[in-house]
Amino acid sequence: MKIIAVDFETANEQRASACSVGLAWIENDQVVRVEERFIRPKDMRFSSFNIAIHGIRPEHVEDAGEFPEVMDEFADDFAGAMMIAHNAAFDFSVWRASLDLYRQHYPEFQYLCSVKMAQKIWPQLPSHKLNILADYLGLSFHHHNAAEDAAICAQATIAMKQSLRVPALADAALRIGVKPGRLFSGGYEACTSRRK
Repeated sequence: MKIIAVDFETANEQRASACSVGLAWIENDQVVRVEERFIRPKDMRFSSFNIAIHGIRPEHVEDAGEFPEVMDEFADDFAGAMMIAHNAAFDFSVWRASLDLYRQHYPEFQYLCSVKMAQKIWPQLPSHKLNILADYLGLSFHHHNAAEDAAICAQATIAMKQSLRVPALADAALRIGVKPGRLFSGGYEACTSRRK
């Protein structure tokens, strides 16, 4: 099964304001490809709060494609994949809101939340934010850069799978009681975590 980590950065508080996407492909417990694309939001309103987080300004995205064009480049990769995001509720709400804005159908795939998985696997950590996980795993990165966030999410996911000594990511999720979410043409189902 294809496994791809994804991270979005947004221009403002609106979920449908994606201004950058990062993607990291996992094969045989290795990150084999990382891509980043700027996205030109339909509404070019950038909040100072969001700019302070990721550093992306309107002039960075003025020549970029809008959401459908950017994401269509990777449509074949997404089809039937297991997607993963750190705080999947946010990233997949950005994806859904953006598709809704353009009245486009949802792609078909399953997804996992690496925060929910990390909470189950490393409950001793004071927080499960991406930078805390990176420190714990001895990884350095530029936080809130979509490509680097996606790559760290992918590396953390590999570390989680390896710590459980299971052959596949789906087995890791099953073992710790995390049920994958799903996007499909008729809607979505959230990724959920079983209580102890």
